[in-house]
Amino acid sequence: MTAINPEELSHQTVLLDEAIEALAIQGDRVNGVFVDGTFGRGGHSRKILSLLGPSGRLIAFDKDPYAIANAAQIQDSRFTIVHESFAEMDRQLSNLGIAKVDGVLMDLGISSPQVDDAERGFSFRNDGPLDMRMDTTRGLSAAEWLAHEDEQKIREVIENYGEERFAFQIAKAIVARRTSESISSTRQLAELVAHAVKTREKGKDPATRTFQAIRIFINKELEDLEIGLNAAYASLAPAARMSIISFHSLEDRIVKQFFASKVKVPQPDRRLPIRTVDLPKPEMQLISRLKPTEQEVMRNPRARSAILRVAERLSGAD
Repeated sequence: MTAINPEELSHQTVLLDEAIEALAIQGDRVNGVFVDGTFGRGGHSRKILSLLGPSGRLIAFDKDPYAIANAAQIQDSRFTIVHESFAEMDRQLSNLGIAKVDGVLMDLGISSPQVDDAERGFSFRNDGPLDMRMDTTRGLSAAEWLAHEDEQKIREVIENYGEERFAFQIAKAIVARRTSESISSTRQLAELVAHAVKTREKGKDPATRTFQAIRIFINKELEDLEIGLNAAYASLAPAARMSIISFHSLEDRIVKQFFASKVKVPQPDRRLPIRTVDLPKPEMQLISRLKPTEQEVMRNPRARSAILRVAERLSGAD
């Protein structure tokens, strides 16, 4: 039913088996409806399709037009690809006539093919145009944003999204440089940051945090994640699960806090008479928190920072 893309063979999907197993696609659920919020190069989607029954259905989302083109190779009537962020999940599922789903998977961050393609501008390791957009069909590129944004905003983005302590010096250097030449390539930005950063972390390029910060901002990754988590939860049927893989602390903090808000309930004032039936009930229960094994990290060093968090919607939740 599915076509294998050679490019997919070079991309190692992180926590593939663990993330899919967490969705519990078994029993009657094999003919349920599932969502892959980040199709990427299709590793998770293909695995889900291999487990679904003949009446099962998979809806996948991605902002990246290259991912959409890759998804077009899957010739399977059970599969639908949507060229949108998972932040649009509730609206898009409604358009497809889907009220509830049996599980949602999100593999956050960027994929290896995105990083390795110099033309995408995500990496400082190979010179290329300073783009960084996941969806190259809309929005400002990183170069366009840096050319016009004020110094304070650039500093805030690098400091907040990159947790970079030299954000002030980097922003100042960017604004100074653009008065004499445009910053249009990844190498230009990486070299500028290297000169602005005063101390180096062992084993980490000085441009790492700045590139991460600008990428997150340009693609509205954290805003989309907060919206997407709420949209995913609202779409869950009773006993359905959310399986979320994050790759850096900012993402993981949002996922962790979201799940905590659904698991914890406000405690009643003990001084007030209250019946057990009136007590608030949790909306979800935590299922697991996993990290890649040492063997997986050895095979794929990019997996080292990944964290999988899984939670299940309780049957009594509204």
